[in-house]
Amino acid sequence: MLLSEIMKNTGAKLLFGEKDVDISALVYDSRKITKGCVFVCIKGEKFDGHDAAVEAVREGAAAVVVQKEVEGLNKTGCSCYICDDTRYALAFMSANWFGNPASKLKTIGITGTKGKTTTTYLIKSILEHAGRKCGLIGTIETIIGDEHIPAKNTTPESYVLQESFAKMVAAGLDTVVMEVSSQGLMQHRTQGFIFDFGIFTNLSPDHIAPGEHASFEEYLNCKAMLFKQCRVGIANGDDEHVGEVMKGHTCTLETFGMGETNDLRATDMVLDKEPGHLGVSFNTDGLMKLSVKIPTPGRFSVYNALCAIAICRHFNITDGDIKEALLKTQVKGRIEKVKVSDEFTLLIDYAHNAMALESILTTLREYDPGRLVCLFGCGGNRAKSRRFEMGEVSGRLADFTIITSDNPRFEEPLDIIADIKTGISKTTGEYIEIPDRKEAIRYAIKNGRRGDIIILAGKGHEDYQEIKGVKHPMDERVLISEILKEENIAVS
Repeated sequence: MLLSEIMKNTGAKLLFGEKDVDISALVYDSRKITKGCVFVCIKGEKFDGHDAAVEAVREGAAAVVVQKEVEGLNKTGCSCYICDDTRYALAFMSANWFGNPASKLKTIGITGTKGKTTTTYLIKSILEHAGRKCGLIGTIETIIGDEHIPAKNTTPESYVLQESFAKMVAAGLDTVVMEVSSQGLMQHRTQGFIFDFGIFTNLSPDHIAPGEHASFEEYLNCKAMLFKQCRVGIANGDDEHVGEVMKGHTCTLETFGMGETNDLRATDMVLDKEPGHLGVSFNTDGLMKLSVKIPTPGRFSVYNALCAIAICRHFNITDGDIKEALLKTQVKGRIEKVKVSDEFTLLIDYAHNAMALESILTTLREYDPGRLVCLFGCGGNRAKSRRFEMGEVSGRLADFTIITSDNPRFEEPLDIIADIKTGISKTTGEYIEIPDRKEAIRYAIKNGRRGDIIILAGKGHEDYQEIKGVKHPMDERVLISEILKEENIAVS
């Protein structure tokens, strides 16, 4: 492809050299230079691609894209474009390189603090139940037809994203639903195309740390970017920050929620509780009138389902298809029920910070359990404050806490557990300490009582445990299966 074609819509200007150079590859990693490629210099947290620009040309790059002038580059004989932001340019270059595949798909982007992963799977389930062919990109994986690719980032780099779109088009898919993270928006990974639909779930303080966001205001403003990059915006009208997130939006806008002013409303919510099962039923009013039953508990499950209904309404899907798909969908590691007994309920959830843990425990408390039992640990080489906070939350909201190991990374599990105990000691909550996670789960199952709700928090969809830089296979579903077999516990 000609360099001039790749550079369309980037806003970059030719600094020197020829624009009609034939380019063999688009590269943004200096370790992957190939002869005849165009190298995009990205300034990262630890490495600045501009420092490798001259060497990249020596290794065969025919062209370089920069956001600042590089000494000696004009003497290498390459072509060079300059722009304000090379990440922004890379997004448009990637779209051009892969033939603008997003234009051949219906694109749905979901942003927010909580609910993104679950809602993407709900939408995919409903659309496919109705006969559409839908791809998915998110925290857990990218799904292209029958291919499941484990995720490295919630929102992939723009090149990888456009490559995934191209693969979806080639596989005959007609729709894609994806999670759009604040980091992805801040780093322009989703530029280069306009979403058909942008969705806002909710907003609360998160990802505010060095290397992520400097402040809550920056975090909010990044989320808001999606609604200047989509045609139709669908927002949780009950969220206290919805007005700020939608400020300056360029899309048509509709809302969902429980408040009377929303375009699509949930009413008459009823908690469903049966042995080994927790769910919720509700009706919808406004843009659609449905009676819905979902197999996951709590108010936030209603918001997730309502969000999925709001988007699928635009695809002219029948009421029956929506209701059937919602009843059948189970998202791995998101309030995931694992049947081990008719006496008590066992759930797996990804809640791995205090905010998420408080949300899930508060929700489960509404089901009036015999006991609410929380099993969790905390990741190593992360902020210690998370351990104190999670310990305090579990001690306050759970009847009994089982403190165990999560991903200790390069820390000692017992040191992490000691920090959790510091937090839980501020409460009157009862607890036990069992460092080995499998043994902790065994204890939870063997000591489960009639009416208990047991939540295994923190790992969710993860199928490994990271220790000293090595990811060891560890899937809680597998551990549970092994325990049931070892203890001769039959599950009907």
